[in-house]
Amino acid sequence: MLDKVSDRLGLRTDPVIFWVSTALVAVFVLGTITFTGAVDAMFGAASDWVLTHLGWLYIFGVTVFLVFLIVIAVSRYGRLKLGGPDSEPDYSNWTWFAMLFAAGIGTILMFWGVAEPISHFANPPREDVPPESVAAANEAMGFTLYHFGLHTWTIFTLPALAFAYFVYRRGLPFRVSSIFQPFLGDRIHGPIGRTIDIVAVLGTLFGVAVSIGLGTMQINSGLNTLFGIEEGRLTQVVLIAVVTAIAVTSVALGLDKGVKRLSTLNIAMAIGLLLFIFVFGAPVFLSRGIIETTGTYLSWLVPLAFWNDTFNNSGWQKNWTTFYWAWTITWSPFVGIFIARISKGRSVREFIVGVLGLPTAFSVIWFAVFGLSAIDIEMNRGGGLVNEVVDQKDIPGALFVFLEHFPATELVSGLAILIVVIFFTTSSDSASLVVDMLCTGHADGSPTRQRVFWGVTEGVVAATLLAATGKGGLDALQQVITVVGLPFFLIGFLMMIALVRAMHADMSAGAGQVAQRSADIAARGRRMRRKRRRAHPR
Repeated sequence: MLDKVSDRLGLRTDPVIFWVSTALVAVFVLGTITFTGAVDAMFGAASDWVLTHLGWLYIFGVTVFLVFLIVIAVSRYGRLKLGGPDSEPDYSNWTWFAMLFAAGIGTILMFWGVAEPISHFANPPREDVPPESVAAANEAMGFTLYHFGLHTWTIFTLPALAFAYFVYRRGLPFRVSSIFQPFLGDRIHGPIGRTIDIVAVLGTLFGVAVSIGLGTMQINSGLNTLFGIEEGRLTQVVLIAVVTAIAVTSVALGLDKGVKRLSTLNIAMAIGLLLFIFVFGAPVFLSRGIIETTGTYLSWLVPLAFWNDTFNNSGWQKNWTTFYWAWTITWSPFVGIFIARISKGRSVREFIVGVLGLPTAFSVIWFAVFGLSAIDIEMNRGGGLVNEVVDQKDIPGALFVFLEHFPATELVSGLAILIVVIFFTTSSDSASLVVDMLCTGHADGSPTRQRVFWGVTEGVVAATLLAATGKGGLDALQQVITVVGLPFFLIGFLMMIALVRAMHADMSAGAGQVAQRSADIAARGRRMRRKRRRAHPR
């Protein structure tokens, strides 16, 4: 029946994954609106349990993932190519780097660039550090870079490598279930594989909705600063509708015309804003600070990678680090598949070094410039940021309060809003492309209406949850993705085993055997899909 409905609508997708995912999203959205209190209570309790009792596992697990990737990169497996022996990268290094940020991290940099360092400066993570002191400034930068450096990109790199490897070397579909091929064999094309992919679709939609929500609140705050537009749910819903329309236009143009061009433009604008803050802030102070902050991050990396706040047990880590890892893991399938999609032809070593190293280096510079400038303003140039951002809890407005201390405030604030809008747009259309791939199993060739549908769905999910009453809205979504993120986190350990098995087999076999194995796996998948179609004629 689902096959017939898909046929009539002209869809090119797996009907079960597409329609079950759509139905579950609809049930979730309607349930959140109708039973906000019950949804809050249920997911709030589950989220609190996960963060309280499994926080140590998240801290340890993400560090294990990072060590695993480093070992793979320096081992003999690093020579393997993501594709055939003669495959070449589809995109230049600059375009590749720019498109990495299209996956959503750009929005996070804009949102937290000022807000997180100044928050930790006012309220240090460790209780023995005096607030708003030099020690607090060092701690603020160390913890911020821990949150947005190698560990965050590890969460993206591991699934991205797994997807790229099994898609380009084994000829499997662009689906999360493909990484289970060493364990499940052909059953990845059956009910078990479909269940995995449905969960991945839901996790992607919910995880991206958080980024959309953060971006919307920041855009609203910027418009309030510039034009006095009221900050509120109705305004934010309208903003989501406008930006979703832009994202849908971009996604209709496809990866090369839409996401590629917007990503390249936006990273150039973001670098321009970064240089403006550096030049018109305190360039000598920042030059020294970037170097010192890099050293702080590197020297604190190992201790923080294992720090669990064991003795104080203040709850700080539950609200910051553990939540970050749980949230990031939720949308790692989306980011992972998108990165895999743009990385064909690169070696495993080049892939790991590039995806881990380039964004982390940029993040270190970004947070050093914005974070240190914010702390310098607070300590030496009149202050006001702690009061506005921390005491008044205006996290979304942190960037615009910060920009009031620089020349051409209105012009630069307008540019910042535009950057957030475009980052927001590229996050949405990248997610639409990925969700469509999860449903079709292919990177190209699906009808535009499918990608547009998922773009609209993302906007609807974010708008509905932002507009929900009571303790719902974005808070409810954050609680949900913390719970949903747990199975994805556990899948990470299976990814490592699957990758080692596949890489060892490929290194042991000759090039001809590898090619034949990939062809056989792909052929079996096609035969199973044809068999299903004969069993359910359209």
